[in-house]
Amino acid sequence: MTQHDPRTVYLKDYTPPAYLVDEVRLTFRLAPHATRVLSEIRFRPNPEAASRDFFLHGEGLKLISAQLDGAKVEPELVEGGLRLDAPDAPFTFAAEVEIDPENNTALEGLYRSSGMYCTQCEAEGFRKITYYPDRPDVMAPFHVRIESDAPVLLSNGNPGERGEGFAEWSDPWPKPAYLFALVAGDLVAHSDSFTTMSGREVALKLWVREADIGKCAFGMEALKKSMRWDEETYGREYDLDVFNIVAVDDFNMGAMENKGLNIFNSSAVLASPETATDADFERIEAIIAHEYFHNWTGNRVTCRDWFQLCLKEGLTVFRDQQFTGDMRSHAVKRIDDAMLLRAAQFREDNGPLAHPVRPESFVEINNFYTVTVYEKGAEIVGMLKRLVGDEGYRKALDLYFERHDGQAVTIEDWLKVFEEATGRDLGQFARWYHQAGTPRVHVAEDWSEGRYTLTLRQETPPTPGQSDKQPMVIPVAVGLLNPNGDEVVPTRVLELTEKEQSFAFEGLAARPVPSILRGFSAPVILRQVQTDETRAFLLAHDTDPFNKWEAGRDLARAGLLAMIEKGDGPDAGYIDALGRAVADESLDPAFRARLLALPGEDELAQAIFEAGQTPDPTAIFEAREALRHAIADRLGDVLARLYDTHQVTGPYSPEAGDAGRRALTNAALSLLSLTQGGDRARAQYREADNMTQQIAALGVLVKLGEGAAELKAFEDQWRHERLVMNKWFGLQVGAAKPEAAAGIAEELTRHPDFDWKNPNRFRAVFGALAGNTAGFHDASGAGYRLLADWLLKLDPLNPQTTARMTQAFSTWKRYDEGRKRLIRGELERIFETQGLSRDTSEMVGRMLAD
Repeated sequence: MTQHDPRTVYLKDYTPPAYLVDEVRLTFRLAPHATRVLSEIRFRPNPEAASRDFFLHGEGLKLISAQLDGAKVEPELVEGGLRLDAPDAPFTFAAEVEIDPENNTALEGLYRSSGMYCTQCEAEGFRKITYYPDRPDVMAPFHVRIESDAPVLLSNGNPGERGEGFAEWSDPWPKPAYLFALVAGDLVAHSDSFTTMSGREVALKLWVREADIGKCAFGMEALKKSMRWDEETYGREYDLDVFNIVAVDDFNMGAMENKGLNIFNSSAVLASPETATDADFERIEAIIAHEYFHNWTGNRVTCRDWFQLCLKEGLTVFRDQQFTGDMRSHAVKRIDDAMLLRAAQFREDNGPLAHPVRPESFVEINNFYTVTVYEKGAEIVGMLKRLVGDEGYRKALDLYFERHDGQAVTIEDWLKVFEEATGRDLGQFARWYHQAGTPRVHVAEDWSEGRYTLTLRQETPPTPGQSDKQPMVIPVAVGLLNPNGDEVVPTRVLELTEKEQSFAFEGLAARPVPSILRGFSAPVILRQVQTDETRAFLLAHDTDPFNKWEAGRDLARAGLLAMIEKGDGPDAGYIDALGRAVADESLDPAFRARLLALPGEDELAQAIFEAGQTPDPTAIFEAREALRHAIADRLGDVLARLYDTHQVTGPYSPEAGDAGRRALTNAALSLLSLTQGGDRARAQYREADNMTQQIAALGVLVKLGEGAAELKAFEDQWRHERLVMNKWFGLQVGAAKPEAAAGIAEELTRHPDFDWKNPNRFRAVFGALAGNTAGFHDASGAGYRLLADWLLKLDPLNPQTTARMTQAFSTWKRYDEGRKRLIRGELERIFETQGLSRDTSEMVGRMLAD
């Protein structure tokens, strides 16, 4: 899209709304194809507005009638909504519209999922329900009446009057329309309660289809833990009489934080030991916490406009990361967060889809629900906390909630409370919100008679639309170790604010070994010349868990790059150091499981590309497999001992201790099977009493090419469990040999249970194909063609999911000319398709731009 495209929205063009809303009253008369929505909205002029242009958003609505202060009016229907001459005084606008939930395949607004009515209004879905100023800075209390013969009728807020065929709900807290929610269907509730810190009793209900009632207990406990944690850690108490969660099968996102009525993708809330893995349990715990924490960071305090999306999402992601660390392991959580950031956000920052955490413009806001906004946004909050300290952070957050409760605010408002609470000038720090790209921090060392000097230099490469990058404020956590492994200087945070700065450490008896960027203290790429001996030393002795893991990761990466680029064999020194680390019983099993995970194929491809070379996906795959075989061969005894001694006995528990042991044994199993065959995996599959062990064993067998019988048995066992079958679909593609991946994916699209209109099922197959890096990038181009074909099929029905899946092509410019030509051809085929959605058109257009 060009600067002259009239559909582009710019932050600089923000103007306050012409009218504010004091109250919204809605009546829904539900019918599958002809739902009537009656709205009665009390408006008043906004004294801060520059005009009195009365415009209401609306899309796909059939207007039946409209009234202004009780008198019939004929609004002008225009693209995207309606206009009307309105008085420069308070008035009430009423309208009746008709919509078709049954045919709403985009899953935005009000739609039907397997006979259940539900809504998704973030970001701009409410305009598909009725005419309204659908922008986050218009906030109002809502009163809702639902008329339907469905047994369960839910909306935001507290329950009101109800009777046969109707129910009413009132939400006393002003909210923007994107937080509106409605659910109606044949549901049952898993019920509990929570007593707040002020002594109020809150009714908790998790609504599901009757067949899923046995998968609710963990989600309910996670909700109660989240509520208690938010009280104890942030002083935030829940503010309604009820809290409802509903599980929905067809949902574009993971979950939605609608006030008092959270709507969840069923995969993000339903769990039992038999059907969910340890990773599922941890994900569910985190997502439930995330959506609950939005009650204050997103709902009570919301965004002035969608350019401020990171204000609610980055802060809430940071809060759910803190929560998971407290519930499980801070060290392992930090590793997992860094791996996600590097795999997804760094990739985004280094490609055509790079954008600031607060973008300056958008065509379709749904395309900015990105890892940059969420995960990098969370890293910025973490850096703020690191710079101002725990006490300063809590003081600033208390001021934020006190000052802005009930308001729609900006990044500037957010930073101002930190400046006032701590006395720091954050003008330069604000660049983290405005500049795209991942900074590189280059390290140089000097040693002279007891004085050790670190010189740090920062640079951020150009990104689309931004070439001149200014220095950032980068907190670099550093510790120093003596040559004998003792820590001589504990962790100290150095503030890198200039393009280049030096930091001196005095009075040292010997040249230290530096441990730099401890705890991954900033989302940067560290450029540091290290020998393999130094990396092995840090793997053995570093007291910082993250950097201990990082040293092993760096060793593995260096060895793999040497195998790929020079044809070297596997590094025996790395394998021996890895063996010593994973055999260390003083270390957390979950941490050791992370040590056994090699750098991914995409990570290696990016490293090769940044070194000025062209990555070969096949060579990368083969090098990783060769190193895995070498590890299995050299460490067979260690791995067998780990597998045997860390087996979990007794009833299944998803808690961190048992989950860590299963992670370690399954990592060992995956390697052992490379040299010792599938007997262990086959036995584990037969004996498994939980999904974690069953699916891990099945994955090993499929990778070995020995899992046909188990795949069929798994399908027969779980064909009626939709979420489990998503794993079955995805595993076959993800574990496939590269040359076979596209063919297997295509074959699975012909399976009778491949419901391509369901986002979870579509992502299960094509997300797995994109994740099978060597398979997707097979030189034949079969993966490219298959994905493009299906994206074109999906786009008319579900633009959101389509646009997000196009990101599989985002790294195309780093590959060889043959692959680039094939991918460009598919991108152009998509882009030139008549009637392509705005969502997909924007994403593909950005990828094709020079």
